[in-house]
Amino acid sequence: MPGLEIAANPTRVVVHPLVLLSVVDHYNRVAKNTKKRIVGVLLGQVEGNTVNVANSFAVPFEEDEKNLSVWFLDHNYVDTMREMFKKVNAKERLVGWYHNGPKLRSSDLQINELFKKYTPNPVLVVIDVQPKVIGLPTNAYFAVEEIHDDGTAATKTFEHVSSEIGAEEAEEIGVEHLLRDIKDNTIGTLATRVTHQLTSLRGLAERLADIRSYLEQVLDNKLPVNSEIIQNLQDIFNLLPNLTIPDDSSAFTVQTNDEYALIYVSSMARAIIALHDLINNKIENREAELNADATANEAKNAADAQAASTDVTRPADSKDAAKSS
Repeated sequence: MPGLEIAANPTRVVVHPLVLLSVVDHYNRVAKNTKKRIVGVLLGQVEGNTVNVANSFAVPFEEDEKNLSVWFLDHNYVDTMREMFKKVNAKERLVGWYHNGPKLRSSDLQINELFKKYTPNPVLVVIDVQPKVIGLPTNAYFAVEEIHDDGTAATKTFEHVSSEIGAEEAEEIGVEHLLRDIKDNTIGTLATRVTHQLTSLRGLAERLADIRSYLEQVLDNKLPVNSEIIQNLQDIFNLLPNLTIPDDSSAFTVQTNDEYALIYVSSMARAIIALHDLINNKIENREAELNADATANEAKNAADAQAASTDVTRPADSKDAAKSS
C-alpha cells in the first residue's frame, strides 16, 4: 500500500465571500460561455493549521485544450500585483492559487510548483463557479509526496483538506446588502420560504445518501471503520427527536399546524389588501375619466354658446351698416 508523507500541511481552509465574488467576476469577464479555465492568486494568512483566504486577484493564463501540458501563466504579472497588494495590506501574503475546475487537471501539479516560488506550501482551491449540486463550491488541496513501498521514486499528488466559507462581521453585512439588492421582489414571501425549504431538503437528501453509501461500503469491507466518523454520526442520531413518544409527536404536529395557519392567514391578508388596492385604483381611474369627460363637455358647450352668440351679432351689425349708408 502506498503512503502519503504529510509535511505539516494545514488541515483547514477558510474562504471569504469576497474571494468567491472575485472569482465569479473573473469568470464572467474572461471565460463565460466557453470551456476556458481561469487561474488566479489567493491572498491571506496561515494561522496554525488554518489557511485564511481573504482576498484574490486574477492572473493571465492560457492553456492548450488538446495538450494540457502546454500552458502559460504570466508570473511577471504575479510579481507586480503581489508587490502592489503588499503595499495596500502587508498582512495579506500569497498563500496559494485557484482555478474554476470543476476537477483537478494533470497540469495542476506543474502550476503548483511554479507558485512554490512565492510560498513553500501553496494551497490550491478549486472553485466551481457553476455548481450543479447543492453544497460548498470550494475544494482545497495541498501537494504531497506519495511514497511507494516497492522502492520506486516518490511521486507528487494532491491531498484534499476540508474547506469552509467564513466571513467577518463587516463582510456579512456587505453580503446581506448584496443579496437584498438582487432579491426578486416579484416573488412572494411564501414562495421564497418554500424554495429555501426545498433547497434545504435536497441538500439533506444528498448528505443522507452519502452517509448511506459510506456505511454500506464499511459493511462490505470496502472501507475501513473510522471511529471519528462513526462518533459524529452517533451524535447526529442522538440529536434527532424521538417521535414515538405521543406527547412529542403531538407537540410537533401542533407547532407545524400553527406555522401553516400563520402562513395561510398572512397570504390571505396579503391577497385581500392587494385586491382592495386594485378596486380603489379602478374607482380612482373611473372618477378621473368621468371628470375628464365632464370638463370636455363643459368646454364644448361653452364653445357652442360662443359660436351661437357670434352668429346672432353679425346680422345686426349688417343692418346698422346699411342704415348709415
